[in-house]
Amino acid sequence: MQVTFLGTSSGVPTRARNVSAVALRLPQRSEMWLFDCGEGTQHQFLRSDLRLSQLRRVFVTHMHGDHVFGLPGLLASLGLSGSCQDGVDLYGPDPLESFLKGALHTSSTRIGYPLQVHRSRPAAEQGTVLFEDDELTVRCTPLTHRVPAYAYRVDQKPLAGRFDIDKARSLGIPPGPVYARLKRGESVTLEDGRVIDGTTLCGPERPGVSVMICTDTVFCDAAVELARGVDLLIHESTFAHAEAEMAFQKQHSTSTMAAQTAAEAGVGQLAITHLSPRYVPGNPVSPDDLLKEAQAIFPNTVLAKDFLSLDVTPHCNSS
Repeated sequence: MQVTFLGTSSGVPTRARNVSAVALRLPQRSEMWLFDCGEGTQHQFLRSDLRLSQLRRVFVTHMHGDHVFGLPGLLASLGLSGSCQDGVDLYGPDPLESFLKGALHTSSTRIGYPLQVHRSRPAAEQGTVLFEDDELTVRCTPLTHRVPAYAYRVDQKPLAGRFDIDKARSLGIPPGPVYARLKRGESVTLEDGRVIDGTTLCGPERPGVSVMICTDTVFCDAAVELARGVDLLIHESTFAHAEAEMAFQKQHSTSTMAAQTAAEAGVGQLAITHLSPRYVPGNPVSPDDLLKEAQAIFPNTVLAKDFLSLDVTPHCNSS
C-alpha cells in the first residue's frame, strides 16, 4: 500500500495545505481508495501523479464540510471522463447519501456509472467488518466528535510465501502460466503426469500491511482499540498541547493526544495531519512544534504535508 496526503489542513485551506483527503493506492490491483474529500480535492489530484480513473472506493469519516464538500464535484468529473465503468462505492455516516443525492439532483448532474452508498454506522456499532474481499478487510469504529464520526482501518490479508524459482527449475517444471498457479499454492498436474503441490515451493506466509485513518476526534479508547498493532496510523492533530482545553471543547485532538493513541496502540508509525491554520511558519507555534510534541511521546512520528507519500511496511507488532 502507498498513502498520499492530498489535504492536511483543518477547517479551511491555506496556501500550503488543502482540506482533508488521503489517497490509498493499491498498486497490485491498479486501484485507489480515497478517505475524505474536502473542497478542491480534484485539483489536488491534478497536481499529483495519482490517476483518478483508478478510484474505486471512498470512505467518509464525518459530514463536516472540510471533509465532504469536494465529493459531488469529484464524482461529477469522474462521470464526465467516462473512465469509471466499474463504478464507485462510498462508505460513511447516515446523511452521506442524502447529501450526495441533494447536491447531484439540484445541480442536474447525471452520474453515468454505478454509485453505491453504504452506511458505516452498523459495522462501527456492532464491531463487524465493513468491507472484505480476497485481499483486504476494512473495519471502523465510532469516534468522539461533535457529529457522528468514524475511523477506518484497512488490513491486507497475509501474503503467500515467496516462490522458490530455483527449486521449481530443479524439478524440471517449465516456466509459464503454471508458475502463477504454483505461487498461489495450488496443486498442478504437469504434462508428464506429475502432481506438484504449490505449497512445497513457497516459503511461509508473509504478513500483510495495515493503515488506519483517525479524524476527527478527541482522544478516545475506541480509536486505541481499533489501532492496535497497525503499521501506519494517520491521526488528526488539530491543536498544540497548550490548546488542550480548546481541543476538548471542540472535540479535536492535540499533537500529544495523537501520540498517546499511537503509543498505547503499539503502532508502527504515526502521521499527524489536520492541522489548524493557526500553525503556519512564522507564527509563535509552527507545525514543527506540533511534530516535536508528538515525537516526545512517540518518536516514530512524521508530519503530513500535502502530496507527501508514504509506503506502508509491516512492523514487528502487526496483528
